[in-house]
Amino acid sequence: MAHENDMRKLEILLEHWVEHNKSHSGDFKKWADRAKQMGREDISESILGAVEQMDRANESLLDALSKAGKEES
Repeated sequence: MAHENDMRKLEILLEHWVEHNKSHSGDFKKWADRAKQMGREDISESILGAVEQMDRANESLLDALSKAGKEES
């Protein structure tokens, strides 16, 4: 029973982390654009690099969520 509760908690956490990352990603993009408008393309590119990394992290988290939703063999 504890295992089932932990698995459900993990699924909830994975969902939360993905949504949390999406929220930050949106903020990062906004600030990357603002940095570009201030003539700081270098900063903008670094921030956009972080967005790409966050997107890759979300892919891994979504993969874990998909696996968590499957029954163990």
